[in-house]
Amino acid sequence: MRETVRAIKARLRWLYGLYIRRDPFLLEVRRWFKDKGDETLRLNYPLTAHSTVVDIGGYLGDFADAIHSRYGCRVLVFEPVEEYYRQCLERFAANPKIEIHNYGLGAQDANRPIEIKGDGSSFIGELSTPQPQRLAQLRRVDKALEALGVHNVDLMKINIEGGEYDLLDTLITTGWVNHVRFLQIQFHHFVPNANERRRAIREKLSATHVEMWNYEFVWESWVAKKNLISPMSRRSE
Repeated sequence: MRETVRAIKARLRWLYGLYIRRDPFLLEVRRWFKDKGDETLRLNYPLTAHSTVVDIGGYLGDFADAIHSRYGCRVLVFEPVEEYYRQCLERFAANPKIEIHNYGLGAQDANRPIEIKGDGSSFIGELSTPQPQRLAQLRRVDKALEALGVHNVDLMKINIEGGEYDLLDTLITTGWVNHVRFLQIQFHHFVPNANERRRAIREKLSATHVEMWNYEFVWESWVAKKNLISPMSRRSE
């Protein structure tokens, strides 16, 4: 009964935010689902069986499974929460093209407390309602990928509950972003100064990449400018 009341209250808050307050985030969420973004935009990339996909924030491996099923590509999944990592290991045990790693990627090597709350598990725990925590491992993104022998990424998906700001800053300042063909990013608005930080990252990212589509703070995707060179331009190089 208590769960039912809680669900009704949550539904009423959502309806109030969407239709009365016209909350920009909720409007973007509605637009995303109306466009069936999870089934279309997130999977529509010119990938092949030879492509390399990096899934940062793999959770239970649903995205890794969907993108591999469509293209047969190699997928490296990074999931710092032990139980979700083990579920991925079991799920993909028979598939050598989906590799599971039990650490997150970020700005530096560190062991930090992570809140455990399903697909909302986050290293940014101090900003949300207290949840069970445990230590989990982070590795600096550029060093970790190079250690795995990954020097170019066709698609990098980033959904790490607030950690995306530090990770993207690192990719940009090290120049490693030039090794990423497509970026698929979920920015989170609960991080302090989220609007300003997202705006600054997007401005810096526009030096090397072009926005493909954008649902603010839901999902957005970018393609490297060097992949937009026309066939005519390539012949003249």
